[in-house]
Amino acid sequence: MSKLSSFLSPDLWAGLEGFLLGGGLIIAIGAQNAYLIRQGVRGERVYFIATLCFLSDAVLMVIGAAGVGAVIASDELLRSVAAWGGGFFLIVYGLKSAFAVFNPNPMDWEDDMVKRQTLWNITLTTIALTYLNPHVYLDTVVLVGGVAAQYDLHSRLSFTAGAIVASFIWFYGLAFGAIQVAHFFRSQRGAQLLDGTVCLVMWTVAFSLITGRLNQ
Repeated sequence: MSKLSSFLSPDLWAGLEGFLLGGGLIIAIGAQNAYLIRQGVRGERVYFIATLCFLSDAVLMVIGAAGVGAVIASDELLRSVAAWGGGFFLIVYGLKSAFAVFNPNPMDWEDDMVKRQTLWNITLTTIALTYLNPHVYLDTVVLVGGVAAQYDLHSRLSFTAGAIVASFIWFYGLAFGAIQVAHFFRSQRGAQLLDGTVCLVMWTVAFSLITGRLNQ
């Protein structure tokens, strides 16, 4: 990588580093990604959800690069409220998926008779999974913002742009991929596997949030 940096301008190198860091942080399957996959399999507003996730990431990365990350990281009350609130929300959402594991509904989700979530409910769920999860702030605002702070203004813009591009590719690629594998997950076994995975992810993140606060 050091040899490669000698062939790139400082701004391009910063953009590449931002892309790699942003991609590495986003790829981990968290609550936000699990929900996007589930909705992609269901065929419900998946690209709308991808857009909300991407825009949220982009805004938070810009905020972090502007120097707000350190302020949020030092606010004990904000981190505590986010951890407990996010943990409770993820536990409840995980319970819904756990119930679905034992009551699979592998019907054709494209059928007009199938009950679908309203756009408002999908928006609220996506926003909650994004902004009630302190890990999102840690990744986008604190980590991306912290690394961006080492660059001068022009390189910082390039670094942030690179991280935002990685977010764009990931969320829309994940949405597209979920649609492609939807057929398998519309079987009974596939539906159970999907809901079981979503439940596991939600509860794992919730456990991480709550134990993290208890150990402090």
